[in-house]
Parts: sequence; C-alpha cells; structure tokens
Amino acid sequence: MALSGKNIVLGVTGGIAAYKAAELTSRLVKSGAEVHVVMTGAAKQFIGAATFQALTRHPVYESVFVEEKDGQIAHIDLADSADLVIIAPATANTIGKMAAGLSDDMLTAAVLAARCPVWIVPAMNVNMYMHPAVQKNLKTLESYGYRLIGPDDGRLACGWTGKGRMTEPKEIFNAVDHYFSIENNVLPALVGKKVLVTAGPTREALDPIRFFSNLSSGKMGYAIAEAAERAGADVILISGPSALEDPSGVSVIRVTSAEEMRHEVLTRFESADAVVKAAAVADYRPEEVSRNKIKKNDGPLMVRMIRNPDILLELGRLKKNQILVGFAAETEQLEENALAKLEKKHLDLLVANQAGDSFAKDTNKVTFFFANGHRQVYEEMEKKQVGEKICAAVSGLLEKSEQR
Repeated sequence: MALSGKNIVLGVTGGIAAYKAAELTSRLVKSGAEVHVVMTGAAKQFIGAATFQALTRHPVYESVFVEEKDGQIAHIDLADSADLVIIAPATANTIGKMAAGLSDDMLTAAVLAARCPVWIVPAMNVNMYMHPAVQKNLKTLESYGYRLIGPDDGRLACGWTGKGRMTEPKEIFNAVDHYFSIENNVLPALVGKKVLVTAGPTREALDPIRFFSNLSSGKMGYAIAEAAERAGADVILISGPSALEDPSGVSVIRVTSAEEMRHEVLTRFESADAVVKAAAVADYRPEEVSRNKIKKNDGPLMVRMIRNPDILLELGRLKKNQILVGFAAETEQLEENALAKLEKKHLDLLVANQAGDSFAKDTNKVTFFFANGHRQVYEEMEKKQVGEKICAAVSGLLEKSEQR
C-alpha cells in the first residue's frame, strides 16, 4: 500500500470540524500510515486527545514543553521524521500564525521545522474565509510551497451557507494516497523539459455580450499540466476560459479566442520539447462581430461563420524535434477518424474519446493512438490518472527521440 510506513503528522486546530480529523486519522492508520497527532489548546475544546491516542496508538502532542528523549527536541524530532504534515482543520488563527512564521505552540513550531510537504485544509465561517487578511495569508502559504485543500461550499455549523466547509476526510485521504502513489514517479525524460499544454474552450464573439463556445471545462488539460509539473517538467499552460484554479508550479496564460490561443502557442512552440493540445478550440467564428448588442427581431438571425485556424495542423507542419500530442472527441467512427487525424496532423500521439462522455466530468475513457501504429485502450479513470498516462507516454516518446 502506498501509505505503508509513511510518517504523517496531523495537526488539529480549534474548529467544530475537528471531529472530522478523527475519521481522517482512522483512514490513514488503516492504510498503514504512522500518524502522529498534534493538537492546539483550542482543538481540545472540541475533541479529546484520548480519541486520537486510541486511533493512532501514539501519544498526542499537546504542548511544546514535553519530556524530551535524550539528545532530542520533541518538535524538531517530530518534524524531521515526517513524510507529510497535514493541518485539518486549519483555522483562520493558525493560518495567520503560520503565514507570519510564528511558533507559539507545538504545531506551529513543528511546521516551521518541517522539511517535508505541508498541506493546509482550511475550515471556517464563509465571511472569515473571504476576509482579505485570510486570503492574503493563504496566498502567502501557497508561496511557501504549502498545498491548500478546500475549503468546500455548503451549509456551515454557524448557519451560513458558502465556502468554508472542511473538505471531507475521504477526499483528503484520497489526495494523500494519490500523492504517495506518485511520490517517486518523476519521469527522468521529462525533468527540465519544456512542456506546453493547452486547455479549455475558446469563445468566439458575436457581439459584446454573446459568443459561440463549447462545453469544455479545461479539467483534462489542467490535469495534464499538473502531472507534467509533478513529473519534473517546466510547464506552460495556455488556457481558454475556465473556472479552474491555476495549477501549482505551472505558468498559466489565459486567452479567450482561437486567434489568441494560436498566437500564444506559436510564440512558444519553437522552444518547447513537447506540446499537448488538449484545448477544445472552436472550428468556426462569426465573420463579423457587432460592436453593439444585436437586437431581437421577428425573423431568424443569420450568422455567417468562417473557419478558425487549425492550430494543431499548423504545429504538425512546423514541428522539428518536438513531441506533438493531439486530442479527438468523436461522436462516431472514433478509430477511423482518430487515425486520419493522427496522420493528417503529423502527430506522435492522439488521445481519442467519445464526445460528450467526458465534458465537465472528473473522469475520462480514452484510447491512445501512436504514430508507430501502437494503440492502448484504457478503462474509465480519473482525469488526473489520464494526465499521468499521457505524461508517461510523452516521456517514452522523448526518450526514443533522443536515442535517434
């Protein structure tokens, strides 16, 4: 199991969501992790230390002033032995202290000394969460390299509804399991390579308030960018309109139209080692864009559409040593259309799926078609996993390219 033998320090702070930390602890322990719980004084007002001691079979750290082992300092020893630190729930108060670098209790002292990844799971009232000071502190923690998980939207204990709910223990556990599953999955052929990824839809304006677009959410492209970054690549993500947050460690360029995406891609193509075109670029755009809102009339509205540039086709013609990956969403004859696109656009790999099966979903069912005739059919899986499979394939293609 991925978590077997991993040392996880779980910080529990003083919020009503502290009870959820017990479930998270149970899941981690059952999966083989060694969990060491650190509680703040306020956390003990919501849940007892005995609960965590019974779940972990380890003493609970409640104060920085504890009996030390010979030659050791408790908070330093705890931090040094940790493979991961998770603070769940993380209150506004503790977030503020960590952002300021304070260490007035066992938890904040251990966090300051930690050299392993630190994950923050915020939980608080929606108005507290949206306060500029809290948002600033969260951005500061992200700049330190800390990972934020949540918070989620929903009804809060205080009666308000909005963003502030602690992410459910099952989801946090899944993130931890996924992290340790890929912890050693750096792909040597991708380390230091420049990987360009496109994602999301484009919007083609009709007038100042209307546009033509599609249902792409950008989730697939963002997952690829995240996977490539984790694998060691230097990643640039060119994204059409999307509600998704920028992936950590990835340079993000946001565009709106196909013409804007083409410009940004071509500007960076020559210096790229690999390009993954996951964006759902509009094939057509209105020939004329009205400067004013088009008024409603009794008769039909006739809009003449003209072709947008085929960015992928252009890249296929321009490419030298770059690895080029395209996508095909088909409603019929998936294999026939995919193979035709693979050849026409001079791709090294084409990722095909049935259109409509994956838009806005967290999962995808894909088939890989390689230029050498090889193909790989995958069952439905999380898009994050698909992203990892694509990065592994790109890594293999880069290795073969460098051997030639």
